[in-house]
Amino acid sequence: MVILITGISSGFGKAMAEALSAEGHKVYGTHRNAREFIPGVTYIKADASDDAQVEAAVRRVTDTEGRIDVFINNAGMGIGGPLEFSTLEDARRQMDVNWMGMVRFLHWVVPQMRLQGGGKIICISSIGGLMGLPYQGLYSASKFAIEGYCEALRLELQGFGVKVVVIEPGDFSTNFTATRKCVSDPQALEAYPSYSRSMQSIEKDEKGGLKPEVLARKICSIVRKDNPAYSYIIASPLQKLSVLAKTLLPKKLFARVLSLYYKL
Repeated sequence: MVILITGISSGFGKAMAEALSAEGHKVYGTHRNAREFIPGVTYIKADASDDAQVEAAVRRVTDTEGRIDVFINNAGMGIGGPLEFSTLEDARRQMDVNWMGMVRFLHWVVPQMRLQGGGKIICISSIGGLMGLPYQGLYSASKFAIEGYCEALRLELQGFGVKVVVIEPGDFSTNFTATRKCVSDPQALEAYPSYSRSMQSIEKDEKGGLKPEVLARKICSIVRKDNPAYSYIIASPLQKLSVLAKTLLPKKLFARVLSLYYKL
């Protein structure tokens, strides 16, 4: 299969590119600043926030291969901090990369898959796209947007043989933690005493989380399926339980559970 993955420099993207290439697929991957290159994988320099670069990346694959069998939207970033102290520019940047980055690629990928009569679109969301996480509100908002967009897209493409799958990872040990931009305004730390301890807890969970290879193996399995599920939660048992709890518990009680968990 011909597979295009966004953001393969590290973390999920790198692990998926390695695993899918090892299974014999023709893998193309976009990057902004890759320093290590996986043998057999074709690297395309493209920023998900640049319209022209995104179009050129997709056209390079289709011009070379004539098709895209699987598109995996993975490129993303995180901004943490109290929403009150998050700048408007932070909000724009978070949505521009995580949500609009996906939209830009799909603007060119969807017509190709519709005309070729099939394909798989796999978009990386997050458990944070199923519940609003404190001090990660901008990130959660961007992932909620992915969930809603993909839900609508799935319905629109059901008659064309195109499958739309959303992946909701929990905590994973990747460089996402180190590259997250966090609000550092002293006034934010003073106004929200729980901010610092909550972020410390979040980072501890991430650093002790699952390895990206776990997600990569699941993606390989999904690529092989003729009829994959609409979504997959890839997380620890406790985090999977938290998603179930949100559907079962009264909203106020679930909010209390999150408050305790995140040390608010």
